[in-house]
Amino acid sequence: MQRSLYLSMAVLVVGLMVLTGCVAPAAVPAAEAPAAEAPAAEAPAAEGEAPLFVVINKSADQQYFIDLQTSFEAATVELGGTALKYDAKLDPNLGVSLVNDAISAGAKGIAITVPDQTIGPAIATAAADAGVVLIATDDSIVDAAGNPVPFVGFDGKDMGKKVGEAAAELLTASGWLDDASKKVGVLSVEVQTLSVCNDRTDNAKAAVLAAGMPEANILPVPYTGETLSAQDAAGPVITANPDVTNWVVFACNDEGVLGALNALSTQGVAPENVIGVGLGAYEACKPWAAGQPTGFKAALFISGLDVGNTAANVLWDAVVNGVPAPEMSYAPTSIVTPENFQDTMDEISFANCSK
Repeated sequence: MQRSLYLSMAVLVVGLMVLTGCVAPAAVPAAEAPAAEAPAAEAPAAEGEAPLFVVINKSADQQYFIDLQTSFEAATVELGGTALKYDAKLDPNLGVSLVNDAISAGAKGIAITVPDQTIGPAIATAAADAGVVLIATDDSIVDAAGNPVPFVGFDGKDMGKKVGEAAAELLTASGWLDDASKKVGVLSVEVQTLSVCNDRTDNAKAAVLAAGMPEANILPVPYTGETLSAQDAAGPVITANPDVTNWVVFACNDEGVLGALNALSTQGVAPENVIGVGLGAYEACKPWAAGQPTGFKAALFISGLDVGNTAANVLWDAVVNGVPAPEMSYAPTSIVTPENFQDTMDEISFANCSK
């Protein structure tokens, strides 16, 4: 009886061992190794995913750059890509870091308005080494060899010429230069370290000189491109010229004119004694829309929407369609006044006038 029990137990153990041997391969971790390599099998699908494009601006809290980035993102998505928006906050070091961040994020193309043109060679090299298409928006840059990086924006010299001509026409119509009781001064609000800004203000100055403005009456006001900077810089210049009764103001952008107008207002200069011609029109149009008296008598309307859309299409063609980015892609500009800005500006830009 006992022998039979031992025999039965032995048979049961052998049977369990046989069963265990049959199911073990399914539980061995090594058998799951091929599944861990699944991402490699997905690589072809990654190539078909929407390509990433990044737009970097030097001061993305300004309305112009908000419009540019919004338009860039919308155009990219419509084309079939994805977009990220970065703000360099007027910091050159941050600008370089953001380009590297964009490359690390997998960007196929980058559009950047640099906070300082001197970073051009460094970011052009970083993009080229990573095989990423780089274009400059608004402010031109060159690579390490001195070759221009493809540019999307405006013709700075033409912009300055149009601003200066508008100022000259308004000045001539005012009769100020022919009135012995008046002395006219010009506040040329300048970002002197930025070549595209020098193109604008230099050509604006040439136009008012041609209208008969004495060169000695043109007073440079250096600023950073921001309203408060212009206001702070213009104040002492105005104070140092108490004999000036009437002022002409132009700048690299609307913020420069606005800052100078604020400084003039602080010192008691009435809007009717000021001819301010903006560059952008996104600040100039605000008092026009509100029906408020203002020193802004005209402005060159430029649309960040146009630049953002063009930049997105240039990058898409270069990355997806293999079409080399043109060396220069210019967006249109036109002078607007309180009388015609509603008819000239696009719906989005006009709506921003009431914000």
